[in-house]
Amino acid sequence: MTENTTSGRDSLRVFSSPDMYSLASKWSVEYNKLFPETKIKVVRVSDNKIDGSLFNEGDIGLISNEYFPGFENESVRKIVIGRDVIVPVINSKNPYLEEILGKGVSTEVLLKFLSNQDSQKWGILLKNNITTKANYIWINDESVSKGLSVFLNTDQINTAGIQMKTAEELISSIQKDPNAVGFCKLVNIMDLKSQGIAENIRLLPIDRNGNGIVDSNENIYEDLNAFSRGVWIGKYPKALISNIYSVSSGQMKNDSEIAFMKWILTDGQQYLYSKGYSDLLVTERQTSVDKLYDAKVNMGTTVGERSIFKPILFIIAVILLTVLLLDALVSYLKRKKTIVPIESTFSKSVPDENTLVIPKGIYFDKTHTWAYMEQNGVVRVGIDDFLQHITGTLTRISMRNAGDEFKKGEKILTVIQNGKQLNLYAPVSGTIKEKNKLLETNSSLINSSPYDAGWIYKIEPTNWGRENQLLFMADKHRQFIKNEFSRLKDFLASALVTETEKYSLVILQDGGELIDGTLSNLGPEVWDDFQTKFIDPSRQLWFYEMF
Repeated sequence: MTENTTSGRDSLRVFSSPDMYSLASKWSVEYNKLFPETKIKVVRVSDNKIDGSLFNEGDIGLISNEYFPGFENESVRKIVIGRDVIVPVINSKNPYLEEILGKGVSTEVLLKFLSNQDSQKWGILLKNNITTKANYIWINDESVSKGLSVFLNTDQINTAGIQMKTAEELISSIQKDPNAVGFCKLVNIMDLKSQGIAENIRLLPIDRNGNGIVDSNENIYEDLNAFSRGVWIGKYPKALISNIYSVSSGQMKNDSEIAFMKWILTDGQQYLYSKGYSDLLVTERQTSVDKLYDAKVNMGTTVGERSIFKPILFIIAVILLTVLLLDALVSYLKRKKTIVPIESTFSKSVPDENTLVIPKGIYFDKTHTWAYMEQNGVVRVGIDDFLQHITGTLTRISMRNAGDEFKKGEKILTVIQNGKQLNLYAPVSGTIKEKNKLLETNSSLINSSPYDAGWIYKIEPTNWGRENQLLFMADKHRQFIKNEFSRLKDFLASALVTETEKYSLVILQDGGELIDGTLSNLGPEVWDDFQTKFIDPSRQLWFYEMF
């Protein structure tokens, strides 16, 4: 072992795999500049058999994919803190750019392309008769070569092409040559000033299913943000991703440990770039930070402490409940004259078309939003009871602002649950007169009262007379919901086909019925597929009906 110690008594010990030692030391130094009272000892472990047995409570390990197998057990807590991503890149002025972006390249054609120089033509990559030479530019980078070998399932990557000494030279060469193509790390093409991709560089899409088309669920290459999200939710080949992790012995309880990890996941992300790693998406960072504090709340007190806090927490809960009930009563009395009266929709029962609340007098859209015209001509819009039962309790929403104009079918809202999100669309066209500010601090109102306290906007409609003809009233919407439940089960069967055993208990109760909050325990990749395969197709139907 090699140690980098601080003076004084250590309050935190950080074990590092050899390849992570430089980054671990950098983080230690920068953190101590901000919090000198926290003493950190960084220990480099040279043994290739580094595993969870090294750790005591309060210790942290920083490891790469290479050492990750030693921590594959339930007693070790693992958090992704950064990653190394290998990407294929081309010149943004490539003469065949439109066709490249539409088709992408599969592993089959890439393997053929890299096999020898005679195959390095755009016609090989695009499966057509183009004879123009594709100038393959490469560098002798062990991690890039290893990642490509695993991705293409070959023992050796042929080095036929134009070799450069550094990643900077490779990028510069591709920027100057419209017919160039190469592989590098994602950090090599990042422009820190613009927080985007370097000038004259485009990501080359990968056709994962080999059908010759970049499908909607594969289309993550438009910009850096979309690509980073695609990497996070599993839409980019895993063989080209090498995560780096923080590992610890069980749930984190130590204050210093949690504080240091929060800093790594927030301000400390800026130091990843200089060490050759890509930072995490902001949403991914926040999700991990939230889990740190969940652990502190759930695990941070002893049994004795929890027994003392129980009566106090009970009293606080009673007071809060009383305040909430009084507030709800006052709000109800204020709204009684203008809001459609409906029963409470909050229920943990198994949802179906008979148990969902579907009020009469409200218009419903196929994208699971609703619209209701009040006596003054203003239209309230919101989310239907079906969708809130499927997502489970929402943790945050992102709304548009008063004065914004939109057309039917445009994005008006993003609902978020622990970093996982869905975009929802306007049931009618109009201008936002008011947004429900209560949702900014209590988004779960959408779950407990989707047609009442959980409304989203009040809008001034611009085409109500025509557009409401494309919406459903209660009876027709109930039949539509029945079909939606069947479509949902088909979606889940397809989306989870490779992990059925893992998720069957999560999404189904005895008898094969869906449980409430079906999506809440599923990963972000399933949410993204739900967006593109379930919500978005319904959005497209209204266009054909209108025209």
